[in-house]
Amino acid sequence: MLIHPTLDQLHALGLHGMAKGFKALSATPEADALGHAEWLGLILDHEVTTRQQKRCETRAKTAKLRHPASVEDVDFRAARGLDRALFLKLATCDWIRERRNLLITGPCGVGKSWLACALGHRACREDLSVLYHRVPRLFAALDLARSDGRYSRLLRSLARAKLLILDDWGPEALTGEQQRDLLEIVEDRYDAGSLLITSQVPVENWYAMIGSVPTLADAILDRVVHNAYRINLTGESLRKTRHTPADA
Repeated sequence: MLIHPTLDQLHALGLHGMAKGFKALSATPEADALGHAEWLGLILDHEVTTRQQKRCETRAKTAKLRHPASVEDVDFRAARGLDRALFLKLATCDWIRERRNLLITGPCGVGKSWLACALGHRACREDLSVLYHRVPRLFAALDLARSDGRYSRLLRSLARAKLLILDDWGPEALTGEQQRDLLEIVEDRYDAGSLLITSQVPVENWYAMIGSVPTLADAILDRVVHNAYRINLTGESLRKTRHTPADA
């Protein structure tokens, strides 16, 4: 078998996973017993796996998630009221495909951001586009974009993601411009993509946190809350009992 010309052709075609699989199989004595169809199937599996891994890495890089979290590392033993069955259901990412929302609330340090990032990483592995933003910095970015002509483009980028994570909302009331920004984000995503919002403020207090315009608060919350799953965490900060910065 002429191995090197075949490897060169596979690399030239951009089939790097198949080339890696071809090389690995060629070095395995047991491969001599395989038929042509079995060889092809195995090296195709290598190509598919390689491409899936690269897509996941690209999506994770684009998402800019705050924590390198994983759903496999979630600690369900911590006394914070995390529903294991619900979280594992959310980890399938079906709620994102169904364009539903998720609201994670609880006091500081109980793992809201970490859990959000864990679900964000899982979504990347499921080949779903994700964007992560801390709310204060997002509003600052939108304010800057409004002044330099990038506002519409930034809103479009937020709308394109299958999952938009808005981390650490509140407790300050929104300004008039921030209210309109949030309405634009929510309106663009309504029945088109999923929102994951984390906050120290209970959902029942979000109406007051949005601001003084009742019609805006009604419009925003109606689109966010009505189809949302909720995780309400309780308890003391996990940082008090752990030495790592991640609050899993």
